[in-house]
Amino acid sequence: MHVIEKVRLDRSRHAAPQVFEKLREAILSLELTPGTVLARNVLAEQFGISQTPIRDALMRLGEEGLVDIFPQHATVVSRIDVGAAREAHFLRRSIELEIVRGLAQRAPEGLAGRLQAQMALQTTLAAAQNYRDFVAADQEFHHLMYEAAGVPGLWDLVRRMSGHVDRLRRLHLPTAGKTEAILRDHQAIADAIARQDPESAQAALRTHLSGTLSSLDEICARYPEYVTG
Repeated sequence: MHVIEKVRLDRSRHAAPQVFEKLREAILSLELTPGTVLARNVLAEQFGISQTPIRDALMRLGEEGLVDIFPQHATVVSRIDVGAAREAHFLRRSIELEIVRGLAQRAPEGLAGRLQAQMALQTTLAAAQNYRDFVAADQEFHHLMYEAAGVPGLWDLVRRMSGHVDRLRRLHLPTAGKTEAILRDHQAIADAIARQDPESAQAALRTHLSGTLSSLDEICARYPEYVTG
């Protein structure tokens, strides 16, 4: 059982969603690695709450495929399912190709500045090798485009589906030149939107989203104990 840091919850909010988000973040960042046993009694002590919201949070994680629940036995952080990662990638690419095309045809006022600000933050985080916050800033870059396109609900859908591919990306992120490539791709997407060039925006997005899966064999060879399928 990996022990996460004691967490203070906001007592004005329901506990289960907060536990879910904290555990999900720990799984996606690989603080909780595949194979880690999550005991409800231990988690309840760490979060300072009863086991009921812990159970509810674990059930939600199970629905996303991030944990395997063995009734009356144990709950274990799942291995990364390559098939599920490919499906999530297909979904996200399909949606975002239409988003960037639409934004390049007519982008809301202020979007260019918001995207540039997010890239500036990513540059700072990359220089500090702060991968956890870099990933959050990367996600926010894409989230901004969903918001600008008026489809924020699709971002929630993609996020729920993307746990496996997000973990693959986290394994790949420390590779030499990876953060620089992400920043170049983001700049290319933002530039194409700004100059109203839908075809270039889509081409830049394809390049960007293909990076991790194109290195799948290398990732699987390096982390065979984390991956399945």
